[in-house]
Amino acid sequence: MPEGVPMRREILEVDALFVGAGPACLAGAYHLARLQKRHNEIAASRGEPPLEISIALIEKGAEIGSHAFSGAVLDPVALQELVPDFLARGAPLQPVLTDQVSFLTRTRRIGLPLIPPPLQNHGNYIISLGRLVRWLADLIEQQGGVDLLPGFGGREVLYEGNRVVGVRTGDKGIDRHGQPKGSFEPGIDIRAKVTVFGEGPRGTLVKAMTQRLRLDEGRNPQVYSTGVKELWSVPREAGVAGLVHHTLGYPLDLKTFGGGFLYGLSEDHLAVGLVIGLDYRNPTLDLHHEFQRFKQHPLVAGLLRGGKVLAYGAKAIPEGGYYAVPVLAVDGGLIVGDSGGLLNAMRLKGIHLAMKSGMLAAETLFDALRTGDTTASSLESYEKRLRGSYVFRELHRVRNFHQGFEHGLWAGLLNSGLQMITRGRGLRECRSFPGGHERMRKLREYFGKALPALEEVRMRFDGVTTFDKLTDVYHSGTRHEEDQPPHLLVADPDLCRTRCTEEYGNPCQHFCPAKVYEMVDGGDGKGKRLQINASNCVHCKTCDIMDPYQVITWVPPEGGGGPRYLDL
Repeated sequence: MPEGVPMRREILEVDALFVGAGPACLAGAYHLARLQKRHNEIAASRGEPPLEISIALIEKGAEIGSHAFSGAVLDPVALQELVPDFLARGAPLQPVLTDQVSFLTRTRRIGLPLIPPPLQNHGNYIISLGRLVRWLADLIEQQGGVDLLPGFGGREVLYEGNRVVGVRTGDKGIDRHGQPKGSFEPGIDIRAKVTVFGEGPRGTLVKAMTQRLRLDEGRNPQVYSTGVKELWSVPREAGVAGLVHHTLGYPLDLKTFGGGFLYGLSEDHLAVGLVIGLDYRNPTLDLHHEFQRFKQHPLVAGLLRGGKVLAYGAKAIPEGGYYAVPVLAVDGGLIVGDSGGLLNAMRLKGIHLAMKSGMLAAETLFDALRTGDTTASSLESYEKRLRGSYVFRELHRVRNFHQGFEHGLWAGLLNSGLQMITRGRGLRECRSFPGGHERMRKLREYFGKALPALEEVRMRFDGVTTFDKLTDVYHSGTRHEEDQPPHLLVADPDLCRTRCTEEYGNPCQHFCPAKVYEMVDGGDGKGKRLQINASNCVHCKTCDIMDPYQVITWVPPEGGGGPRYLDL
């Protein structure tokens, strides 16, 4: 709240608050409203009073789906449980028709004769996550019982002692200097008996709550990757409908975790993307640049020939696995989906686990609200439900997957194969594993004395198949109110122009896939300074994760701002 502005906030009280309109919270809100409806139908038949549960869901995007981003191939197991007649009800899905896995060199493709079981996708569906969550939101509105509130980002967790009692949404109408404008509206305090946090990976609220309540104590640090993706319109004769093609190798070296994907959403729409582990060593590695190189490979370029890019985006992916899952139930709060690291990195899938976690959270909530006990001891049944479901069974079977690539691609593939026959153990148990940012090497450590001249080795973009960062930001539809406080907070800007320049060469200007960070002439004779182009931000959270000094904090901008990922 700006100084001088009276602390008057509207208070909204609900029984259950879901934070984030991803698949986890939407599935949870839908399921909870349905549980209430079924209970009341039975109660009415018995002449008993109804159970009244007020449910709200807030979303920082301007509309449901605008910040939803994934590859994505969907395992329909949770969707089948949630909406048994999902096909009859028009779920926007493309059945997988062709499965391929290849190793790429610079110019060649070596296809695997057999698809590894975790990457077999028969019976799965290719989806646009934005379209799927909009469809789920439509189901919620048809069913009723949930207030959907897009354009309201959670800025702060509300506590009474260490009990979670709700969320404060962000203020609107504050200028870049922190002063109220004529349009100023204070954020709302939404107080809830139970708050379900489904902000996605590296959620601002969950990050702060984890630090305050020590939810990661005794756990491994979460390890992330970042996926960069474009949606293309391609000629129908390319025959991409139902295609799922995963790649290893080019453009990444053998020590960098990651791979490419090609997903055919329809006869003329192809998703092309590259995932890179945020535990790479090279401080000059540029995620967006590597993605552009990937598109130059003959396999990819051939599919894109004659096509046109429609959309672009990027997102962090939690891949720390079983040993990095934090405490998921606290006094008055539950954590679901990517916010809790519930993703199967070996299968490259997390949407079904997110949806199932949201459904189990709803069942826990329903029982807690019926009995009036929303303490941690009551909500802990959520974790018991997870452990008794396929969510934790899947995570346990791949618990050492990402960590197995610590020594490069071939060791990682060997470890992955062993995991499939040792029920997830592989070569060893990785109960202790460092955060990904700790693996980045300093310039001299990585390159020795011969530092690279990046302007000479970076590719030139043709504007047809390959694009610079600003052009792809345009493709993302990103829009922010320019006159607002920065939502990318650097604790020590002077560190950027001194120590970080010398030690790492300012890696933020490389790992950010949206050209948010630039080192520009300081104008004071002391060298360059950091310039933050916050309006470019596509909300991937890579900077918050990969900064080697951990001095960058991503917080939600003014509600409604950000990318427009409606078809990604």
